[in-house]
This record gives sequence, C-alpha cells and structure tokens, in this order.
Amino acid sequence: MSTLDSRTNRRSFLTRSATVAAVPALAGVAGGVLAGPASADTGSDLPDYAPIPPSALGPAVNAQGYHVGRIERNLYWVTDSTYMAAFLTTKDGVVLFDAPPTIGHNLQRAIDEVAAANGTSNKVTHIVYSHHHADHLGASSLFGRDVTRIGHAETRTLLLRDNDPTRPAPDETFTERRTLHIGGERVELAHLGTNHTPDNIYIHFPDHDTLMLVDINLPGWVPFDSFNLNEDVPGSIAAPGKALAYPWQHYVGGHMGRLGTRDDMLLYQQYVNDLVAGVKAALTAVDPAPFFAKYGDNAWAAVKTYQDAQTKYASDPVIKKYTGVLAAADVYTQSHAFVLLESIRLDLGVGSQVHP
Repeated sequence: MSTLDSRTNRRSFLTRSATVAAVPALAGVAGGVLAGPASADTGSDLPDYAPIPPSALGPAVNAQGYHVGRIERNLYWVTDSTYMAAFLTTKDGVVLFDAPPTIGHNLQRAIDEVAAANGTSNKVTHIVYSHHHADHLGASSLFGRDVTRIGHAETRTLLLRDNDPTRPAPDETFTERRTLHIGGERVELAHLGTNHTPDNIYIHFPDHDTLMLVDINLPGWVPFDSFNLNEDVPGSIAAPGKALAYPWQHYVGGHMGRLGTRDDMLLYQQYVNDLVAGVKAALTAVDPAPFFAKYGDNAWAAVKTYQDAQTKYASDPVIKKYTGVLAAADVYTQSHAFVLLESIRLDLGVGSQVHP
C-alpha cells in the first residue's frame, strides 16, 4: 500500500486528531467561549506526561491522512491513527466493517487504492456495524441506500431511537450469533453479553486469523478516560477472556494507529486485573475516618477526598508498572481506578458492610 515512507510527528498528529476530529465539540468550544483571554497562556500551565512508547505507534499516514494495509489475504485495515476500520474484498464487492467519520471519505479512497492494485471491485455492498456509537458509524451514510447494513438487533433499536441520518439502522440483524457468507467469504458475528455497550459484538474472520472487537482493548495504549466509558464494567472486564477464547493472531480494536496481537490482549487483561486487585486492596486499606472528621457535614467533600485517596492507592503502583509499557498509563489510569472502584463496590458488593 502507498504510504509516506518516513514517519510523521506521531504525537502531533494524534493530538490534532483526538481533539479536533475525534472530539469535534471541543473545536467549537475553542472557537467560542475559550477563544478569549483564557486561551492566551496556551501551554504554559499544561502538565507533562511520560513519552509514548514507540511500540504504541503504528505506520505513518499518507498525504491524504490515512494508512491502508493488508491483514491477511483479502482482509485489510484502514486508520487515521486515531480510529480504524476493516474491509474484506470479495468476488461480489467489498464488505466494510465500521465507518468512522474521522476517516470519512478516506474509507473509499483506501478501498479504491486496494482495488486498483489488485484488480478487484471497489463497490461497497455491505457494512457490518460493531455497535451503535456515532464515532464508529458516522460515515455510514456516505455509502448510500443500496448498501446492506448488518448489526445486532439492539444496534437497530438504538439507532432507530437516535434517529441520526448519518447512521442508517441495520437492514439485517441477529441476536446471538450469525455467520455471514458473502462473495465466497465467511465472517462470524457474535453477541457474548454486554460490555462497552449493550450491542457491541465480536467479529471473527476465521479464514484470516483475525478478531475485531471495538472499544475494549486499544493496542499499545491504556483505555480512554474513565475506563473507556464502558456501560457494563463487569462485562468489559470479562471481554478480553472471551476474545482470547477465539483463535486469532491479528486484532482490530477500532482505535489508535496499529493492529494488535494476542500479546497485546494479554497485556491489557493484566493491566485491568492489576487495577482490580489494587482497588480491592484500597477498599480495606484506606481509612475513611480522617476525611469525614475533617469535612463534617460536607459529605460530598469527605466522599470525594476519600475516594481520591482510594483511587490513588490503587493506581499509583499500576502507573509505575505500566509507564513505558502502555501509552498514557500516567494520563488515565486513576480515572479507570475510580470507575472500577465504583463497579466493584456497587456491582460486586466488595467492601459493603451491613450496619449491626
């Protein structure tokens, strides 16, 4: 595939992509409320973070802002270094898996590039939805009404509710498992319980040694803020084990700039397990009495500072262990610890005490 031969400044590119493309609302704020005197000291008070490990970075994007590469045989992936999608070329056309809006029209450009190089069709005939979120499907409407869209039954329910014209609801749905046979190719879809969202599915390419599971493990990186905003925390903790039960060597995680491996999944699973162990220890090791004694009737101040101490207790050793191993371990780990603390306390009942 044609890409830039030399690496771009990866950190600068990721920063631009994450703040302007992936979170466009921030761009509006920056041009409005924050565009006055408050923005004059740009960068002067910003914290420093640990360098990004080179292992977290993928290939450089080309001049149009994307990289497309072969996974195995006729299965390809495309990324803008912040989001990613996959596509399968078949004798009957192209099957696209997700359509992130930050990649947008570069999805078709990537497909055109592969088609021109291999003499295959560039027509997208099917789009498979991993889940309903707009950041992974917001370019679906670019492919018109004649494309067959496939997703979980709950994805259809949620998209009909959201009524977003950029994300047409799937035409074909399933509830537990479905095997796709398209253009002589086979893809296995499965819903193995809720995790990041109620409808997030496992997409297995058994003939291409690949698994696609979006918004669970972002290879080379810790999750996005607050444990990736996972709606079902216990389900998300369990998801890596379910993923590893499949046979695969290549992993499409939906975010950042490179493919993953089984070692990446094992590393992510250990990171989460270490945080869970730290949170469970913090529930008994951190004494609440000093916080409630200091703040008296201000219960929220007491609770906040108590939980801040718990999450720091749980996250500090994990940050130390994974800095230089997983990118941004020092940026988001404490926020993950808070979400895990609340889930372990509320969902699992760990640390719950019955008044005598």
